[in-house]
Amino acid sequence: RMGHSSALVWLCLLVGLGMLIHGTHAQNSPQDFVAAHNAARAQVGVGPMVWDNTVAAYAQNYANQRIGDCKLVHSGGKYGENLFWGSGREYTAADAVNLWVAEKANYNYATNTCASGK
Repeated sequence: RMGHSSALVWLCLLVGLGMLIHGTHAQNSPQDFVAAHNAARAQVGVGPMVWDNTVAAYAQNYANQRIGDCKLVHSGGKYGENLFWGSGREYTAADAVNLWVAEKANYNYATNTCASGK
């Protein structure tokens, strides 16, 4: 069974999938998210994750609520989440994961906080 932090990460991935990645279905399967995310985890010495259908259902439900207004607001639910939005081209699962991973430059590990305004 996945721990809280693992479920949290999957919600992040799934909200991006359900909300805002529409055109490139061939590269947006659950396995595409898993592979991209696990590649990023391996770079920092963290073990791999697996897909969780419970978290997927939660994320899809929330994405369905947001799709009408495209507002990037967090669900306030029991999972944390990263939200992804893009325009002007088709985005893949790997694009979303890579953009989330790039945000680590704004994170201070010593204080467990993000840079102001990030």
